[in-house]
Amino acid sequence: AVMLGPLGSELTRYLDLLSVRQRLVSANLANLDTPGYRTKDIDFQFEFISAASTQSPNVIQPDGLVVKNDGNDVSLGRETRLLAENALRFNAAATLLKGEMRMVRRAITEGRNA
Repeated sequence: AVMLGPLGSELTRYLDLLSVRQRLVSANLANLDTPGYRTKDIDFQFEFISAASTQSPNVIQPDGLVVKNDGNDVSLGRETRLLAENALRFNAAATLLKGEMRMVRRAITEGRNA
């Protein structure tokens, strides 16, 4: 296993949170028409800066969503926006993590050749 620096560890945590959010948003969309279903999410910023970063994120029900007559509060617009945002964040973080890993490999290779 490659040892990453602090940036690599934070990027790994960030990617983990994005993965959790992706699963929750997908479940929300799958239950768009399920009576009584309530939207699930994570408090992304809180979870990222939380000292308890080794624990699973706390799943919450977001406030301020419009509840339909059947008790369902899933918003197609909100969830599709979160999917797109999540994809952009994931791609950016994955690119940064790849760069971090290249630097570690380069340092190892140069250390062997010295």
